[in-house]
Amino acid sequence: MQPTPTSAAAGGERTSPKDMAVLRWLVAATFIVILNETIMINAVPDLTRHFGVSDRAAAWLTTAFMLTMAVVIPITGWFLQRVTTRQAFGLAMAVFCTGTLLAAVTPQSMFWVLIVARVIQAAGTAVMMPLLMTTLMNVVPESDRGRVMGNVTLAMSVAPAMGPAVSGLILNALSWRWMFLLVLPVAALIGLAGLRKLTNVGEPTAGSIDVISVIASALGFGGLVYGLSLIGDDKAPIAPGILIAIGVAVLALFVLRQLILQRVDRPLLDLRAFNYRTFTMSLVLMAVAFMVFLSVLFLLPQYLQKARHLSELQTGFLLMPGGLAMGLLGPRVGKVFDKVGGRPLVIPGSIAIFVSVALFTQVDLETPYAVILAMHIVMMIGLAMVFTPVFTLGLGALPQKYYSHGSSLLGALQQVAGAAGAAVSVAVLSARAKDLSAAGDSFESAFTGGMERAFMVGAAFAIVVVAIAFVLPGRLPEQENPSAPVAGASDDDLLGEAESATV
Repeated sequence: MQPTPTSAAAGGERTSPKDMAVLRWLVAATFIVILNETIMINAVPDLTRHFGVSDRAAAWLTTAFMLTMAVVIPITGWFLQRVTTRQAFGLAMAVFCTGTLLAAVTPQSMFWVLIVARVIQAAGTAVMMPLLMTTLMNVVPESDRGRVMGNVTLAMSVAPAMGPAVSGLILNALSWRWMFLLVLPVAALIGLAGLRKLTNVGEPTAGSIDVISVIASALGFGGLVYGLSLIGDDKAPIAPGILIAIGVAVLALFVLRQLILQRVDRPLLDLRAFNYRTFTMSLVLMAVAFMVFLSVLFLLPQYLQKARHLSELQTGFLLMPGGLAMGLLGPRVGKVFDKVGGRPLVIPGSIAIFVSVALFTQVDLETPYAVILAMHIVMMIGLAMVFTPVFTLGLGALPQKYYSHGSSLLGALQQVAGAAGAAVSVAVLSARAKDLSAAGDSFESAFTGGMERAFMVGAAFAIVVVAIAFVLPGRLPEQENPSAPVAGASDDDLLGEAESATV
């Protein structure tokens, strides 16, 4: 979609009702598809029993989802500029519903079909997140972005936080298939209603796709996420370090290819977005914060079920208040951001994340559930205070033509960071638990000790979030305003700087 200014984006103070209607349907669709990224985390014990597979194999239902997202999202920057809003929305929802239906009817003896279904689901999900963010940045004026972005946070951040809680409620009364059977009609209705109500934002532009870039992107991001997912797996088919090294090497070639294609304005993923300092800082902060977020989201349900022997329902109820707090706070954070800027929110929010994760390192088998609940709520509130302002500052720092590429970069690195957070957590937990078991500790005690060590690593990453928060600007610098790119710098100048930085 080549953006065309709307009345709102052209300088009005509030988003028009027509544009808000478009965003509401996109938010609803994005919420339901992103919810599925983490909905399987709580279902791992049930699935291992049903299919007779290991915990590591069952974890692939989440890993495969993130892996596909990491592969597909980099292509969406190019894709969204070549199709209309309705075409992108319709395709994404059709693909997602197809994957959901396949998952629901997976035969008991064919676990691999469920993996394939999750890959198809993720392919549809990968389009929705950049589509929502790109549309928002095109139609919402800068003065209203905090308020609107606060509502978008509901889909972008609360959905994955609510995944384990939703699955816990479903699994308490129904089989795992109902996690898909209940989602399918909701997704289908949203897709059909959205197609009737949506209007196109901007016009698509013609252009061919660079096949070499697509292959390099898939191998690079896919190899990196897959390598990270194998960390700590004693039976890995290939050494994780080798896969990670190959992924990084291929991504380096991908970057060089994009720098060459930028000369003729045909990159698959335009890396000139990195020349905007606020965007780059926001991207790094979001990636590290999401790494902490996913690691905690992965560790807590396992601790509650394996070490404390809670049911899926009890686990879901314990984690639900934090997700609800995050969702309810999102719109209010957005309104505050519009009034006072980002620093009064991002700095205390990042400190809250660090404090809560640091406190999780002290959790043991006797820790009261009320204390765990309080720490989780504090962390989710901190994330809400960080995500909305940082999303808004980061994408708002870009010129309009880079919105789709910026949202794709953000989404791709978010998936890599999520995979890294989960992988590092598993590796640290497994190694520590193995040592404690060898020393004679019970399974529950060893598992809890491993989790404590994993939370220490998470706390170290949270310190990085705090450090970046202190140097992130509260509002967009004048030279990074979307209507006024870096003063005195043309795209060719910026390309030259990017090439110099990579040498």
